[in-house]
Amino acid sequence: MGYRREVIGVRVRAGVVALCVGLLLGACSDGARESKPAGAQEWPPAGGRGPCTTEKQADVPATMRDGTVLRADVFRPRTGDAVPVILMRTQYGKAEAQVSPMRYQSPDWFASHCYLVVVQDIRGMGQSAGTFVEYAPDLDDGYDSVEWAAALPGSNGKVGMYGSSYVGATQWLAAIRTPPHLATIVPANTSSDYYDGWTYEGGAFRLAFVTPWAGGLAAAAAQNRGDQETARQLAAARGEISRWTKYTPYREIPVLQPGNPAVAPWYFDWLAHSTRDAYWRQWSIRENYPKVTVPVLHLEGWYDSFLAGGIENFAGMTAHGGTDSARGNQRLVIGPWDHLAWGRPQSLAPPRLRGLGPVGDSPVNELMLAWFDHFLKGRNNAVSGKPAVNYFVMGANRWKSASAWPLPNTRWTEYYLTGSSGLAHPGTLSSAAPPPGAPPNRYRYDPADPAPSLGGHSCCLAAGGPQGPYDQSPVEQRSDVLIFDTPPLTAATELTGPTTVTLWASSSAPDTDFVARLEAVAPDGTAINLNNGIIRAAFRDSLAEPTPIVAGQPYKFTIRIWPTSYLVPAGSRIRIALSSSDYPQYAPNPNTGEPFGSSTRTQPAVQTIYVDAAHPSSVTLPVIPAADPGAPTFPMSVP
Repeated sequence: MGYRREVIGVRVRAGVVALCVGLLLGACSDGARESKPAGAQEWPPAGGRGPCTTEKQADVPATMRDGTVLRADVFRPRTGDAVPVILMRTQYGKAEAQVSPMRYQSPDWFASHCYLVVVQDIRGMGQSAGTFVEYAPDLDDGYDSVEWAAALPGSNGKVGMYGSSYVGATQWLAAIRTPPHLATIVPANTSSDYYDGWTYEGGAFRLAFVTPWAGGLAAAAAQNRGDQETARQLAAARGEISRWTKYTPYREIPVLQPGNPAVAPWYFDWLAHSTRDAYWRQWSIRENYPKVTVPVLHLEGWYDSFLAGGIENFAGMTAHGGTDSARGNQRLVIGPWDHLAWGRPQSLAPPRLRGLGPVGDSPVNELMLAWFDHFLKGRNNAVSGKPAVNYFVMGANRWKSASAWPLPNTRWTEYYLTGSSGLAHPGTLSSAAPPPGAPPNRYRYDPADPAPSLGGHSCCLAAGGPQGPYDQSPVEQRSDVLIFDTPPLTAATELTGPTTVTLWASSSAPDTDFVARLEAVAPDGTAINLNNGIIRAAFRDSLAEPTPIVAGQPYKFTIRIWPTSYLVPAGSRIRIALSSSDYPQYAPNPNTGEPFGSSTRTQPAVQTIYVDAAHPSSVTLPVIPAADPGAPTFPMSVP
């Protein structure tokens, strides 16, 4: 029959085989099992099952247009009625189905609600044939898999998709091909562009995420093709993450075997294409919203590695989706989560997120089921009908709602960077424009001694990558980090949205980086990072056509700090911290202007930050008026 069949009982545990994407981190990432603290509840929870009993068909073949056979596990409800299909296309192992660490319910749980659930290994991964390559195959394979799933016995022809991270990307890549039987998608923790905000950010390489992730993908692909020696070598590297993040030149990193085209040629393509050129644009989601004709439920986290792109997808689809129905049925949920585990109290999320308690738990499974009930079964349950944003305000620990992004009631508030800067005598954020002739701030940036990452929006587990909120005080003791504070706030102030730093600066180098971080500073000096951004100087005007800078010449740089939502209490201060590095979140700029990743040479640079009337460095904050107090529980329906 071409597949194996087994009957499933009332309770199904997550698959026992996991693909560890974080092999180089020494901690598992997407598709990987998480070690739970003692006393933690079992996952997934047993309750909430539907009325249908189910059975599983393993390794069901689907033939793509080029003859390659991909294999899926199919979970069938025992019913005489034709039912909709829920499809996941994953590179992290169909046996795991992104159940662990503490994300989705099991495929069988969704099937018990009388859905035909299909979990497929993508090309070159798991049990599927073909050669693994990131991005490109999932355009046509996505289309073909949707149409194949729609025609399965027992299907009513309607297909929805779900999954997180790259499993969100497989949904978007299929959707921009517009398969006729695709009815909706539910992408979580995924981006709008695979150059900007995925592999690079502001022109800087996202080192702490991309290199370990590539190592895990290469190991999984090696296992798929039977290359156990390469898989063993990559597994042996898992305890040497500091070695590989420090290794230069990046284009010669030995663990990924640049001389062996079978291992990870796509990784070296990513390095060679260090600008947003045609290589990246062929897969860009942001350039293809008019081709997407289905409703979308978007899920993101304030410290997720793809937050900015996920929010852009919501706004882009609301404005440019391919049909009235698509534009009018977009919903965005942003919670207090990083990339994995979504902040559940018993997960390995950063302590400040884990400590929020049940109010911070993700509603994804119940909301996703209601979303599919509406768009695949036609139930009138008020989960959509107009664009909606549900967001969690950290600090207040409340859920609030809006009709658009950015929030329509945002008061964009500008503060100027003034005065000298340093932890002992910080500069100020002032509503008054700086005076003429104000002296600049200077610091020395040495790529051999970069400022360390302490939290942030990298990937993938807090135990292995720089993500989440932490006190930044230790980093801000350094002389190459400048800080600018508001006076203590006289009233609690909600910041919800993106922050923009307009920075006038010069460097003694032909290229360099500038990093900005938004923080909330408590009266005791604890400085919690809300989010951060970076710009590589050569990319100040274009991500596609970088140009060097002239040493000593002032330039205007725009640093886009990724969005946040935080209620800064009265008595606290708002801070902007500036530096030229955030390692290993980003690869340190060597300051030489040489092609990215091609050299071991570095040189220090003297950085000058201008704060005078002719060069008014400033920050624009997204201030939300104090009106709606929000609610302590997530609003399941659209308000």
